[in-house]
Amino acid sequence: MKLSTQLMYSGNPRAAADEVAALEKAGLDTVWVAEAYGFDSPTLMGYLAAKTERVEIGAAILNVYSRTPGALAQTAAGLDNVSGGRAILGLGASGPQVIEGWHGVPYARPLGRTREVVDIVRAALRRERLEYDGRIFHLPLPPGQGTGLGKPLKMLTKPERPAVPIYVAALGHKNVEGTAEYADGWLPFMFAPERARDVWGEALDRGTAKRQEGLGPLEVAAGGMVCVGEDVKSVLDQARPTAALYIGGMGARGKNFYNTLACEYGFEKEAAQIQELYLGGNKRDAEALVPIELLEMCNLVGPESYVRERIAAFAEAGVTNLQVTPVPADGGDPATLVSRVKEWMDQ
Repeated sequence: MKLSTQLMYSGNPRAAADEVAALEKAGLDTVWVAEAYGFDSPTLMGYLAAKTERVEIGAAILNVYSRTPGALAQTAAGLDNVSGGRAILGLGASGPQVIEGWHGVPYARPLGRTREVVDIVRAALRRERLEYDGRIFHLPLPPGQGTGLGKPLKMLTKPERPAVPIYVAALGHKNVEGTAEYADGWLPFMFAPERARDVWGEALDRGTAKRQEGLGPLEVAAGGMVCVGEDVKSVLDQARPTAALYIGGMGARGKNFYNTLACEYGFEKEAAQIQELYLGGNKRDAEALVPIELLEMCNLVGPESYVRERIAAFAEAGVTNLQVTPVPADGGDPATLVSRVKEWMDQ
């Protein structure tokens, strides 16, 4: 199992990126860069490529609406080149509030769009001439659309690798099924090992049964905060704002994938209350209602023996890349904590 961390869109991303070199020396395998409607991730990913030597650099995620498939292929190829073959392209549909509110693009056919984007990006990285006639994308544009001057083109420059790993962020059952069918990896959010199989097991099985030829086993990147100590449960409170944001505010009523997931985990009453409070502007009250059981399942916080058990639980649930946010109990060096976790994982 690999070990990774994520750079979020809040705070000072450059300062966080500067710390990745130390985490790399401590054993970190992958760094994921979020975007949402904050700073764009490719800029920071290029910066990371120059600051590191070994660590994989992944987008988590670039949405499939705001950039064309050709632009996404160029980004993947460019990052893979400057990093010496360390790029991972994380894609996802995001949600209606971001896509329509920030990008001004209709949130239509997210599953089909994601699949077609992956098809086109892979073809572009193989330097094939792009001729594609899908339900959403048509390359070149057909007669009657545009000027009629478009022609099949292939990438001018030779990519570092003919295939960059493509991970898909997915929560809904049909989306997870598709991810297991055609993606290299899966980026679930708020992953609870004890409940994951109940929620996604059938979808993963259906997708795996149709898995495209030539792909290896599906990689899964998931995890949470890690803090090691005898009396550190209060650290879980640091996860409340993010959990409340996603469960309560990352989407409208009836269109919040994270709220639906919390319900599928068995927290229907709490999910409804958190959403009501959050959308009503009562964020602190919403945070207080996030179930401690959910926080415990989605994170790795407790004594060493307990954290080791949590690592094993994530591995048993199919996680191949444990994504952690290191929170040293004594306010010490995150790199030291990463080194300890990496040692336990390798034993």
